[in-house]
Amino acid sequence: MALGKTAAGRRGWRDYAINLAIRALIGTAMLVPYRFRVPMAGWIVSRLVAPLAGYSARVKENLAYTCPDLPETEVKRLMRAVPDNAGRTLIEIYSGAGFTKRFANAPLTGPGVAALEEAHAQKRPVILVTGHFGNYDAPRAALIAKGFNVGALYREMNNGYFNDHYVAAISKIGTPVFPRGRRGLSALLKFLRAGNMGGFLIDQYMRDGASLTFFGKPAPTALSAAELALKYDALVVPTYGIRQANGLDFEVICEAPIPHSTPAEMTQALNDSLEALVRQNMDQWFWIHRRWKPEQEEWRQSLFGR
Repeated sequence: MALGKTAAGRRGWRDYAINLAIRALIGTAMLVPYRFRVPMAGWIVSRLVAPLAGYSARVKENLAYTCPDLPETEVKRLMRAVPDNAGRTLIEIYSGAGFTKRFANAPLTGPGVAALEEAHAQKRPVILVTGHFGNYDAPRAALIAKGFNVGALYREMNNGYFNDHYVAAISKIGTPVFPRGRRGLSALLKFLRAGNMGGFLIDQYMRDGASLTFFGKPAPTALSAAELALKYDALVVPTYGIRQANGLDFEVICEAPIPHSTPAEMTQALNDSLEALVRQNMDQWFWIHRRWKPEQEEWRQSLFGR
């Protein structure tokens, strides 16, 4: 067993032990029928994992920073509901056909649907942008079910052992998938230039990203999706999978394409699109993320200046 960090993440003894624990939880959940498996995973993560791992505290911290006027009762609800959605999302991704078959007849909604169909017919590249909201793989599953060719750029997990089976799991939802980095980006560009669709997640803290805002706070954001759209004349469509009241199904919304302008203006529009939807569904965004790092902002500005 190799120690240290490789291109596919760390592979030390601690990482191996953590991976075994995660695999055991996932394996146990997979023995349960899908309609019970998903809420069970949500309960385990929200009631057991989140308090121990500090996720509940992170949710509270992020809400205090961005939404200080939120009632305490709502904060407490979100401290449970956000990890619940995260647990559901994780087991859904590992459920393969159990997850994807729910989209066989699911409608695509929103003003962006016609634009996607036109781009598909014209073999025009499309960049689909979403966030860690609802289930971020629901739009990909739904579009693939409708016959669109959709690839996705993903961030490799820090734990190399976990990364191996995570990539296998997202590949069962649909291929191709491309790891973030020079090699993966090169393959994704080739895929896009052939007139296909590529999916991007936009809501992670990027230390060298542009100084944009999310929930009115500084949130450094990568401009890569907008830059690629301008370079290859690709359509940019915000696309989201909103979890429905039964906790199992999704409405997939394709918003109107973002007009081409500058990378910063387009990316801020994407941030604003996601924020508007999160404000309507506060429990469906991944408030566990360290999306904002105010303690690093002065240092970051001095280093990157943007």
